[in-house]
Amino acid sequence: MSKSEYLGYPNDYAGEPMPTDEMVRLCKQHTMYTWSAGNSVDPLPIARAEGVYLYTPEGKRILDFNAQLMSVLIGHAHPKVIAAMKRQLDELIFVYPQTATQVRARLAKLMHEVVPGMESFFFTLGGAEANENAIRMARLFTGRNKILARYRSYHGGTNLTMMLTGDPRRWASEPGSPGIVHVMDPTPYNYSFGKTDEERCEAHLTYLEEVIQYEGPHTIAAMIVETVTGTNGVLVPPKGWFKKLRAMLDKHGILLICDEVMAGMGRTGKMLAYEHFDVVPDMVTLAKGLTSSYFPLGCVGVNSKIAEHFKKNVYWGGLTYNSHPVGLATAEAVIRVMMDEGMIENAARMGKVMRDEMDRLQKKHPSVAEGRNIGLFGMMDIRKNSKGDAIAPYNGTHPAMNELAKFFRDKGLFTFSRWSSFTCNPPLSITEEQLREGFAIIDEGLAITDRAFEG
Repeated sequence: MSKSEYLGYPNDYAGEPMPTDEMVRLCKQHTMYTWSAGNSVDPLPIARAEGVYLYTPEGKRILDFNAQLMSVLIGHAHPKVIAAMKRQLDELIFVYPQTATQVRARLAKLMHEVVPGMESFFFTLGGAEANENAIRMARLFTGRNKILARYRSYHGGTNLTMMLTGDPRRWASEPGSPGIVHVMDPTPYNYSFGKTDEERCEAHLTYLEEVIQYEGPHTIAAMIVETVTGTNGVLVPPKGWFKKLRAMLDKHGILLICDEVMAGMGRTGKMLAYEHFDVVPDMVTLAKGLTSSYFPLGCVGVNSKIAEHFKKNVYWGGLTYNSHPVGLATAEAVIRVMMDEGMIENAARMGKVMRDEMDRLQKKHPSVAEGRNIGLFGMMDIRKNSKGDAIAPYNGTHPAMNELAKFFRDKGLFTFSRWSSFTCNPPLSITEEQLREGFAIIDEGLAITDRAFEG
């Protein structure tokens, strides 16, 4: 008898399906959950997923209105990607990073063709690792140490990337990696720099130039920005801001790193979000949608100048799973499916439908402060009064928001509620009918926050 048989498991390593309550109990007892105290977690039991829907073990259908973690961009269980992953498993599962492989060569060529301005790519296992390596590259390339990052940002859960992160998830990890200088976002949380894009742009860049002077431009290696800020608001930068930012950083020899882990790979209606702003960064970081989360993979893309530097100089960084063949094969298949099936174009079309739905709900529901989106990257804000005050304080919550989140879950809509907002980030494969299905549930649920509106 094998040891696994002795422990009660068959030789094929696949046990019989267990009751849902037992599955939940074992997950809570023997695994840790992210960003949570284990006893407070109420995990969502899921048995399978297909297209834009999740299914519980009992067969309840749930519309995935957040693409899980804004990452399952082509939808769940796409057969062409699954087939490509199986082919790679039969061909070559793993080799160490200092090898050349067919899939590495193919994906590198494809990425060079579809990611504007990037010459070379360093593959990681996720977005946090990508941002870690981008910062290391910037410091090695420039010989400088400081990094500018914004308060309304999230860049990952490792020690360094938590310090890059501006939002409250950073606090528990402090003190952390030194050399990070946080600055305001061009869209502050509680007030505005100006009424128009031009006013906000001018005010913010004047302020940023002053910060750079205080810190010493010769000490700053790079500025990292989410091209479109993600979980901290889905914030599109003011018109003209990116080009002027690029010019300011160039003047001081400061690199621009665009974190597109969330905004990239078609989410905004273009392959890369920076394509909306007529700017090419020095480096871009990608993950999530790069493989549609079918396999862990991230990457750093670098321009030709940085690529040439590291052909002549050692890059002092390495990962066991750098350029993992299965991850590369998954990314190659995802990108081709995305392009062949017109999913980026669909994101742009459905973005207009999302805009219409958000505008409709804002007119109908007094508690809706605003809805924002670019392509299928969206978020809605809830207010507590006609002055526009957020229903929940910064880093806080409100009973009505908790009730709204429960309503969404009970009605079969998967999304994230945080502070005074909830997300609208479905897979790029979603149809108009499915998108309106999601907003119909939201419409019904907003009666909850309307009751809490103070007038």
